[in-house]
Amino acid sequence: MALHNGPRKKTRYKFKKALRARGLPPVTSVIQDFDIGQKVHIVVEPSIQKGMPHRRFHGKTATVIGSRGRAWVLEVPDGNAVKVVIAKPQHLKAQKY
Repeated sequence: MALHNGPRKKTRYKFKKALRARGLPPVTSVIQDFDIGQKVHIVVEPSIQKGMPHRRFHGKTATVIGSRGRAWVLEVPDGNAVKVVIAKPQHLKAQKY
C-alpha cells in the first residue's frame, strides 16, 4: 500500500466541525485586520484550504510579524525553535485580554 503523507494527514478529528457550525465561515473572518506584534490564536478553518497552516500549529498562539498579500506572517514558538508561519485570516482569531 502507498505511503500517504499529505498535509491533512491525521486530522480526521482535529479539523472536524460541530454539526451546526458546518459550511463556510462568515465574511467578517476574511476581512480581519491585525497589528504588528499582536497575539493571535491559530484555529484552522477546515472548510477553507487556501492559506491553511500546518496541522502542528493548530491551537497555538502566535505573534503577527507582517503581512504578505492577503495572508499574515506569524512567529510561532515550537519547542526551542521559533517558526515562521504564513496563514490567511480565516484561520486566525485575535487573542482577548
